Amino acid sequence: MNVSADLSSRATDSAQAVEHRLLPVPDESRVSTAAHQFWIWAGANLAPINWVLGALGIGLGLSLWDTIAVLVVGNLVGMAGFGFFVLMGQRTGVSQMVLSRAAFGRRGAYLPAALQGLVAIGWCAINTWIILDLLIALFAMVGISGGIGLKIGVALFVMAAQILIAAYGFRAIAAFERWTVPLTLVVVLAMTIIAWGQAGVDWNWAGEHLTGTARLSAMSTVMTAIGIGWGITWFAYASDYSRFVPRHMPRRKLFAASVLGQFIPVVWLGVLGATLATVSQKVDPGELVVNAFGALAIPLILLVIHGPIATNILNVYSCCLCAQTLDWSIDRRKLTYAVGVLATAFTIFLIYQHDFAKTLDSWLAGMVTWVAPWGAVMLIHYWVFARERIDVDALFDPPGTGRLPNIRWSALLAFLVGIVTTWAFSYAVPSFLQGPGARAIGNIDLSWLAGSVVAGLIYYVTGPRSAARGRRSRYRPDRARSTPSA
Repeated sequence: MNVSADLSSRATDSAQAVEHRLLPVPDESRVSTAAHQFWIWAGANLAPINWVLGALGIGLGLSLWDTIAVLVVGNLVGMAGFGFFVLMGQRTGVSQMVLSRAAFGRRGAYLPAALQGLVAIGWCAINTWIILDLLIALFAMVGISGGIGLKIGVALFVMAAQILIAAYGFRAIAAFERWTVPLTLVVVLAMTIIAWGQAGVDWNWAGEHLTGTARLSAMSTVMTAIGIGWGITWFAYASDYSRFVPRHMPRRKLFAASVLGQFIPVVWLGVLGATLATVSQKVDPGELVVNAFGALAIPLILLVIHGPIATNILNVYSCCLCAQTLDWSIDRRKLTYAVGVLATAFTIFLIYQHDFAKTLDSWLAGMVTWVAPWGAVMLIHYWVFARERIDVDALFDPPGTGRLPNIRWSALLAFLVGIVTTWAFSYAVPSFLQGPGARAIGNIDLSWLAGSVVAGLIYYVTGPRSAARGRRSRYRPDRARSTPSA
């Protein structure tokens, strides 16, 4: 037998095993490039939700330049934090929620994994829901009218397309992004040129002339929705895709490719949405686009709706990894189809919600409530205690074998107290997400900061320094096994 052909066949078999089971990615299957990573994250953020969130600042009464400042500064900080989670995946070859076992314990990691799985299903529904307004507005322009029934029909069609792509795993996702995102970028560029040249954007938009704490309150809400808070919401996905990156790729190169893949489309579409909102003062995505582009919206939006599909295939894939992290012995493709059913049900529920901005802000603020403290615990454990040296083998030991505690109570304590603190300093649109801490400081939303700092400090004080140092001496990244014992 040809030796090289045999090695290639085994590498392919290994890659397919990684696609459909919860395994560390072996070196021979790490074929993702920096360009792959850029297109994955760019595609995930070339979505209507980002211009909707950019318009949120205008809807809250901010000036255009205040909104742009929050978008740029917030995403510089938030995406930089995201980059450190990307590096975890490259180093270990392990998905993000499996890495949670190192900090939270073998069974303690069930809690963040379950939360992230629910969040991924929710995002899939949210992004599909946003597409519906765009498509219904376009259908109306070409003489096709319909109410709730049409929306549900379109939702079922879009959801089916997303699920089919996600079912085939990382390689299908990477190929989809690589071939479709460049074209979508060209379309967004054309949209931007038309919007800024013909739509009558008011570059001096002053909003409601907010000053003092009222201005800070509105800016902090946008910062949580699409500034620093937006970068934080991607922390729990990062390693799921960077684990396919070869160890020898320079870390700066991977960091830059991933961060820029997030930063460029988020800020670009956020600014586009904010400028469109100065024309129509609307947050609804269908109205924003149709009012700005008229008949030109038809060929443009039919291509731009690619963005939510590109986002949702990541959500579905990561949700299935979360389910496997719960030690559910179910094939990933079967999990994918189940996720599709749940996301479809949630999408239909959202169709009946009438306050678009309130519903969307509630979702985003609620997400930051748990991701910010979880991210702080993970950063402290990985970069401070373990200093990047994780015993990958131990992450896959059956529960109760001794190398990992079943539950690390210090991590869970920090996480839960962090969640409460995040809520206390949240000031989102719905009243139940307006905590006493935020109200006490003038209705300013510092949820992501308060939750991260409190959770990080608690874990830094109570966390397992000596145990982490003991494990580091046994870890050899070049000898991490490619199959789990469980």
